[in-house]
Amino acid sequence: MSAEVSNPVPNDRGQHLLRVLIQRYIRDGLPVGSRTLSKDAGLDLSPATIRNVMSDLEDMGLVSAPHTSAGRIPTPKGYRLFVDTLVRYQQPGDGDIRKIKAQIRGESDNPDGLVGAISNMLSEFTSMAGVVTVPRAPQVTLRQIEFLPLSENRVLVILVVNDREVQNRILHTERDYSASELQQAQNFINQHYAGNDLGLVRRKLLEDLDSTRDSMNQTMHGIISVAQSAMDGTTTPGNNYVVAGETNLMAFAELSDVDTLRRLFEAFSRKRLILDLLDRSINADGVQIFIGEESGYRIFDGCSVITAPYHVDDDTIGVLGVIGPTRMAYDRVVPIVDVTARLLESALSQNS
Repeated sequence: MSAEVSNPVPNDRGQHLLRVLIQRYIRDGLPVGSRTLSKDAGLDLSPATIRNVMSDLEDMGLVSAPHTSAGRIPTPKGYRLFVDTLVRYQQPGDGDIRKIKAQIRGESDNPDGLVGAISNMLSEFTSMAGVVTVPRAPQVTLRQIEFLPLSENRVLVILVVNDREVQNRILHTERDYSASELQQAQNFINQHYAGNDLGLVRRKLLEDLDSTRDSMNQTMHGIISVAQSAMDGTTTPGNNYVVAGETNLMAFAELSDVDTLRRLFEAFSRKRLILDLLDRSINADGVQIFIGEESGYRIFDGCSVITAPYHVDDDTIGVLGVIGPTRMAYDRVVPIVDVTARLLESALSQNS
C-alpha cells in the first residue's frame, strides 16, 4: 500500500495528457497550459477538467509549474514514466540508415576515424552532443604462462591466451634465474590464475605480492614481479572517448546560461567523469537512459544521457551515446542510438 502511495501511476486519461504535455514541451520548450492541452489532446474535456488532472499529476511529482506560469512542464520523474511506458518510438528512416551505413563503411579501415565519424554523426542527427568510447580490446584470458631462461639476465615469457593465441616477449631481469626457479613461478601462476582475464590477473598479482611479501621468499617474489611485468604489455581496455557537438547544447534555453555551459564543458574535459558514466552502460543490455539526477552527477541534473553498448562477437568493446537536455526528442534519439550501435558492431564484426 505504501509503495502505491510513493509511486502513484496516473489513470489512462492522466497518462494520455502527460504524453501530450511532454511532446508539446519537447517541441516548443514552453510551459503547457490547460487550453493548449485541451486542443492537442483530442479529448472532449473542458479546461477546468484538464486543470484538475494537471493538479493530480503535479501531486504525483510528474509535472511542475515553473515560477508563476499557469502552464506546466515535465519533471525528471515525468520523463521517466514517459520513456518507460508512454513514448512511441520512431525508427530511423531508410535514408538515415543508409547514411549511417555509409559513414561507417567510409571509415571501417580506420578505427580512430570511425569513432570520430560516429560521434559527429550522432551529433548531426540529434543536434546534441555525440560521444563514443574508443573500442577496447576484447577480453583476454590467460590459459598458460611459461618462462625460459636466456643469457644476460633475460627471460623469455610465453603467454597462451584465449583459445590458442600465443604471445612471446623477452624481459630483462635484475639477476639470472635458474630454470627450476622459473618453473616454480610458472607453476604457481598457472595454478592460481589461469582462466582469468589478464586485467584481473595483473591486479591479483599486485594484491598478492603485497599481502604475501613477508611469507613469500625473495626469489619467488622477484619472479612473480617479472610475471606481472610480462602482462603489462598485453592488450588492455580502452580508456578514452571522442565527443562531438558540445556547442549544440548552447541552442537549448535551459542549458544556455553561462554557468551551466561552463560546468558542462568542464565535464566534457574531465575524462574520468564521462568515462565513469559510460562505463555503467558497458555491460548493459541495450539502450540505457539516464534522466537528470539518475546520472549520479549533479552537473548533469539538467541533462539526459542515452547510451548503448556495442559488441564484437560476445565481447562488449565500447559504448556510444548522446548527451542533451532532458527536453529531448526521446522518440527519435533513442532509436538512433540503438540502430547506430547495432550497425557499428555489425561493421566491426565483419572486419574482425
